[in-house]
Amino acid sequence: MSKRRVFDIDFTPDTAAVPAGTAPEKPAEKATESRRGPMATAISENADALRTRAEAEQKIRDENDRLAHEFVRLKKLGLVVDRIPIGRIGATKLIRDRREGRDPDLDELKVSIKSLGLSNPIRVEEKEDGTYELIQGYRRLRAYLELLRETEDETYERIPAGLVARGDSLQSLYRRMVDENLVRRDISFAEMAQLALRYAEDAGTRAKSLEDAVSDLYASAGRQKKIYIRHFAQLLEAVGDLLKYPEAIPRALGLELRKRLEADAANLPELREALTRAQAETEEAELNVLRGFIEGKRKPAPRAAAAPRPGVAKTTLRCTVPAGTVRCQARDGKIEMAMERDFSEIDRHKLEGAIAAFFAALEQED
Repeated sequence: MSKRRVFDIDFTPDTAAVPAGTAPEKPAEKATESRRGPMATAISENADALRTRAEAEQKIRDENDRLAHEFVRLKKLGLVVDRIPIGRIGATKLIRDRREGRDPDLDELKVSIKSLGLSNPIRVEEKEDGTYELIQGYRRLRAYLELLRETEDETYERIPAGLVARGDSLQSLYRRMVDENLVRRDISFAEMAQLALRYAEDAGTRAKSLEDAVSDLYASAGRQKKIYIRHFAQLLEAVGDLLKYPEAIPRALGLELRKRLEADAANLPELREALTRAQAETEEAELNVLRGFIEGKRKPAPRAAAAPRPGVAKTTLRCTVPAGTVRCQARDGKIEMAMERDFSEIDRHKLEGAIAAFFAALEQED
């Protein structure tokens, strides 16, 4: 008699519910886990972690690139502001329109900075050696330097500054400075003219003449303003080395001086001699010298014709000539002739000849 083997079959509830002949379905994840060993699971988890980290790093790099491009864009616009040590700022690249000496408005600016701070940052260009070159804000920088010297407050050791990206042309940097100055109400034509002259002399610019300099620097100014600047520049070329206070010259006086110098070459040495002799120590004294020169060049106004004295005899007559009838009136110091004719059409030289012949005939002896 053969022996039969008996196997115990453990039916789970899910297995029992499966129809005969159908293999029970198992979750794929559990099947995978049941087939993986501990090493395989660790490798898989590490790969997932590395992938997640790489994605995060790429996002950071993309964000850094975006911020870098935005920084460069804002820097080119001069909108990136930092507090720069004033000891690292130079002001030699661009020639300034302001003369050294006392600025009457500087004290007001210093009071404003002490009370409210600097509301309008200066503009600087960063140099390769880590220092900076001033582009705009010469008066503001001077105010900070004086405040630091007067108060020894470390607050004034650094000044808010907009960073201008390197690479701008010299012409562009000059234009930045000039366009800011054009909105200043106190800038004089002499200061603008002086800057144009210095710009024309600067070998680093493309200006070959005063005309080029004015066109480059004051491109945003109106046509008439450019003419005034050129005229003041011509005046400064002639006598600027003798003027101590050219910025005090009013527009009308400067234009009149330039006109007088152009009208007669002999006027230039006369004006230079007057300025040298005067040695004016104040603005008003120097202006008086210039005004005195103008007054001396003005022709005396023609005297008004005197009214006929009572009882003075006069002669009235009519004379017939080929051109028509002439009505004449003669009295002391005056003779009038009138007829129906437009004398303005007659050539000037012909009129002069006729008048000369008229008086020559009067002088002839009978």
